[in-house]
Amino acid sequence: MSNNYWNEYNSKLVNAEEAVKIVKSGDRVSYGQIVTPTLELDKALAKRRDELKDVYILSSSMSHYAETAKCDPSQEHFIINDFSFSVIERKMQADGLVYHIPEVLHEIPEFYRRKPCDVVFCCATPMDDRGYFNLSVTGLSLGAQVSTAKHIVVEVHDKLPYVFGPNTQYLHISQVDYVVEVENSKLPLRLPIIEATDIEQKIAEYIVEVIEDGACLQLGVGGTPNYVGKIIAESDLKDLGVHTELLADAYVEMYEAGKITNMKKSLNKGIFVANFAMGTDKLYEFVNHNPLVNVYNTDYTNDPKIIMQNDKVISICSCINVDILGQVSSESVGRKQVSGTGGQMDYHYAAYHSKGGKGIICLSSARFDKKSGKYISNIVPSFIPGTVVSLPSSLTSYVVTEYGMVDLKAKSTWERAEALVSIAHPECQDELVQACKEANIWRRSNRSV
Repeated sequence: MSNNYWNEYNSKLVNAEEAVKIVKSGDRVSYGQIVTPTLELDKALAKRRDELKDVYILSSSMSHYAETAKCDPSQEHFIINDFSFSVIERKMQADGLVYHIPEVLHEIPEFYRRKPCDVVFCCATPMDDRGYFNLSVTGLSLGAQVSTAKHIVVEVHDKLPYVFGPNTQYLHISQVDYVVEVENSKLPLRLPIIEATDIEQKIAEYIVEVIEDGACLQLGVGGTPNYVGKIIAESDLKDLGVHTELLADAYVEMYEAGKITNMKKSLNKGIFVANFAMGTDKLYEFVNHNPLVNVYNTDYTNDPKIIMQNDKVISICSCINVDILGQVSSESVGRKQVSGTGGQMDYHYAAYHSKGGKGIICLSSARFDKKSGKYISNIVPSFIPGTVVSLPSSLTSYVVTEYGMVDLKAKSTWERAEALVSIAHPECQDELVQACKEANIWRRSNRSV
């Protein structure tokens, strides 16, 4: 029987230029995402520019400046739409060549079910003798995409880790239209460990103080979460669990230190649950053929109803600004898109509704402006017009800077103002107090100017 699968495989094996001929004008085409981009298919599709019109490309956190964008500055042939901005998308945005799709991450699979793609490009491990490809370290919404798409083209990369999970982690040759083998593959992309600054280290120290034995962790990306992992690895904490969007190197460090067992979770006991893995070779070696690690789509990893079934969920997410009412901005400065909403709302909401859980938003108190020689507060009276609110004030729980942590839940406007001013940079507090007074949310009993 396995010979039949390989015969089918060989009949569908083509080069990238041949595979992208399946795309027609007006088609909706999904690209490979995060650390598994479909680079060869993007290059090949760009070569077909003059044959195509209005191809609607869907992406998420591109790792390269899309060739289909470079070749078509007028966007008559290709238009790129992205769920989650990265450094690359910010460059493309500055050139007017990418558009953001606002989203709540757990809903994206349903988005594809309701509006399927014409063509899905995806990366996978080599096929096994039963005719199955493994979709490796990137879950996101890929299961929903391939189950609803009209056509599927697979880039096969022999260096991709094989990662276990539910049926959304596997793709059968019978579902595939074309297979493109990529030689000398460098996927998945490597992300070096981001070292924490002094400020990020202080923030991490405040966070670890509220983590208890048996907590279920969701760490974001960056210096603060990495340092949280480092502190935990050297702490007396025990029996921690993992149900997270991103699986990063920090988790491996905690696991090797004996802090993570996953045995206190209500769901997936004993198992790391993640939506995607991104990091160094050490991380990819850890997840490869490891039955303790499962990758799911976002309608499982990020669904608040799922997350909150675990006790003591700790969600750590960063942001750009918080205003004096507790609104959180994590994705734009005015109309300039910086990031996507991602899973921040999913996890922050779920953590609050988890028994003993805590949703934590972290940011540095201020940034230093060399031109004026002053500190500019990241806790602000109000956002720049056009700024996207990632978390409404009604949902915001814990906020932490290098000057402390406060809980805004069930606090009135003057109490929130007082709490946030208390963790603002000392050189910025007087201006914030004045703004609070002008907004009529400052009581005489509070700190005065």
